[in-house]
Amino acid sequence: MVREISAGGVVIRRVDEKWQLAVIEPPKEGSSASSVTSGQRKAQKRLLALPKGLVDPGEKPEQTAIREVKEETGLSARPITKLGDIKYMYVRTWGDKERVFKIVSFYLLRYEAGTIDDIAAAMRIEVKQAAWIPLDEASRRLAYRGEKEMVRRAQQYLQEHPETCA
Repeated sequence: MVREISAGGVVIRRVDEKWQLAVIEPPKEGSSASSVTSGQRKAQKRLLALPKGLVDPGEKPEQTAIREVKEETGLSARPITKLGDIKYMYVRTWGDKERVFKIVSFYLLRYEAGTIDDIAAAMRIEVKQAAWIPLDEASRRLAYRGEKEMVRRAQQYLQEHPETCA
């Protein structure tokens, strides 16, 4: 079984006394903005995720998280703390159809600079759009259970360490 090691970022910023989170919307397979059910058009729910990607050779996971955030959102951010790891298995839907055991390390990052969604055209293969959403809505709006848990950990960290993120 193939193993993949990835890292990603929970990027936060404070605006008007409220925390915001940077998220990405991957392109949908089939690229259809709506689906047809019983002859009526029904809007599909937006799939929102956290920026993440494979750890390159010689790179530390924290460095990967910072790089992937920059590539997928257009933002520069500084690390605050590691939030934890998500472990899961999936079957590749492309190429060899092989089973993959994946570990993704997530880091809490503080926004420093950049404009959300200002990314290279080549990244549009991976990211349809990047956006800020309210942090308190993230665990409801993100698509993946493990990423929702990382957001809950980030919220807990912010509550327990307000001086770190002020």
